[in-house]
Amino acid sequence: MGTVISLDDHRNARRGLVAAARNALPRATLYFDLGSPYTYLAVERADRLFARLEWLPASADVLQEAELTEAGMHAVCERARLLGLPLVWPEEPPQSVRGAMRVASLAVERDRGAAFVLAASRLAFCGGFDIDDPEILAEAAAAAGIGLRETLAAAGDVGRDGPIEEAGRLLLAAGASRLPALRVGQMLFCGEDRLLEAAAARTAV
Repeated sequence: MGTVISLDDHRNARRGLVAAARNALPRATLYFDLGSPYTYLAVERADRLFARLEWLPASADVLQEAELTEAGMHAVCERARLLGLPLVWPEEPPQSVRGAMRVASLAVERDRGAAFVLAASRLAFCGGFDIDDPEILAEAAAAAGIGLRETLAAAGDVGRDGPIEEAGRLLLAAGASRLPALRVGQMLFCGEDRLLEAAAARTAV
């Protein structure tokens, strides 16, 4: 009599091997600034490309990124078109969105960074909303499962600015010139256009 193979056992064993392989990959960290349209272009793909991605808010001001010119905005529009992503500019393109970045730091602490960044960046650059507006900020936070009271408290907590600026300084010291930036193990990839390169480097390690 032949041996009966349990398909459920086989599937479970395969899931275990896949999970072990993913856990063996080097840590990947995405540094972002919600005021940058390139963060929006990146996060839509980063969440799918990287399992167990760590999200960290970092100040683009510390990196001294240049303000978007008309030519820069045109380049963002063209990049969004190539990626097949909708793009709607806020009436006043955000430069420094401190309140939203503070709430992002809270979301990261709650392990809800991906959900918050996705919601906030979509509201800013897909809906054209001001994400530092308390109502819009509350909507993004609600999508990440964060309550109104704690959202407003975090948005006004200036003590959260220090770690966000420090993250920017550490990136600058490591040679970063723009956000978003991806750290994969000891390697640093700057710019949303290097996401695929970072993903390939992660699996090749």
